[in-house]
Amino acid sequence: MSVLFNDLRVYAIAFCCFSFFAFMAPAHAQRPAGKAKSAFTVRLINIASTAKEPFRYNGSLYNGSGHTQIYELVAAAPEGWTALFRTEGSQIAGLRMDSGRTQDISIEIAAAPAVKPGKYTIPVAAVTAGDTLHVDLEAVVTGSYGVELTTPSGRLSDDITEGRNKQIQLTVRNTGTLPLEGLELSAQAPTMWSATFEPAKIDRLEPGKEQNVTARLQVPDKTIAGDYVTNFTVKNNNVNSNATFRMTVKTSPLAGWIGIAVILLSLGIVYYLIRKYGRR
Repeated sequence: MSVLFNDLRVYAIAFCCFSFFAFMAPAHAQRPAGKAKSAFTVRLINIASTAKEPFRYNGSLYNGSGHTQIYELVAAAPEGWTALFRTEGSQIAGLRMDSGRTQDISIEIAAAPAVKPGKYTIPVAAVTAGDTLHVDLEAVVTGSYGVELTTPSGRLSDDITEGRNKQIQLTVRNTGTLPLEGLELSAQAPTMWSATFEPAKIDRLEPGKEQNVTARLQVPDKTIAGDYVTNFTVKNNNVNSNATFRMTVKTSPLAGWIGIAVILLSLGIVYYLIRKYGRR
């Protein structure tokens, strides 16, 4: 009997221990977690683009401080760069946030006009009186687009006789670091004038290279003498450039002689009439 009693006591103690741990384990797993800390995060921190296209980042700001905070948004962009913060469609420099609130923030960074290709780091921060939340953004500048329209000599004026046409040599120059494709030429000329180009389209122009284009202006007959302006344009989806060309129209020598003849004829007729009817 003593052996049986001892066995029952061991089982009883084991059962009590099992019940105690089985009760405590769920209680430990269900303990509430601590509060989340404030955070400023950006989903994609590395973006590549050309120099003329802005770098756009999507950020998220969370206030886990336990009380309302006023955050100032700042960016340490390189010299010549600009940074804008927007939320809910409005540009902002800071915002007031209640505790536990999350706010989406878009960040738009524009590179300096003369920036060189490469990777640039832009520290961005949300600053309060007692805390600074920061994230480093990376902007990879792949290159820049640039085009210039001028003439081989740089001269942008000439003269022409009314009723005739004039060939103008233009130069299209790639001033960027990326190739230019599908460049098209056009002109805004005075009324009744016409302009054609050879070639009218440049399929591809490498960085630092240039191509000459012949523009032909046709001036209609009886155009009044004076100065006229034609705007030449070269463009594609990424760039454009204009050249304002001044053309001085002169009267045709034949028209001048015809005018003189008309005047002399008119004087002759008047003289004849005076001689014939003046004595009566």
